[in-house]
Amino acid sequence: MSKGWESKSVEEQQNVAAMPKPVAKGNVAEDAEKKRQVQALTMQRERILSERTASPHRRSALSAALIDIEEKLSELGWTLHL
Repeated sequence: MSKGWESKSVEEQQNVAAMPKPVAKGNVAEDAEKKRQVQALTMQRERILSERTASPHRRSALSAALIDIEEKLSELGWTLHL
């Protein structure tokens, strides 16, 4: 019978761990905006990396855009996740 009590305790612990942690109210909007910017820039970066072209001018433009995006991401505190 103690097994049922132990499993309930584990479930309760998991539920508590899954609950969102309190965050200072002033930072919530800033954090959400930063996360949105990082997601948008990451998607742009992935699109550029997946693009194939034979045109040297297009490759040059894509390379410059990639550098710009990675600079913006680093300013937002983003690091490459391998």
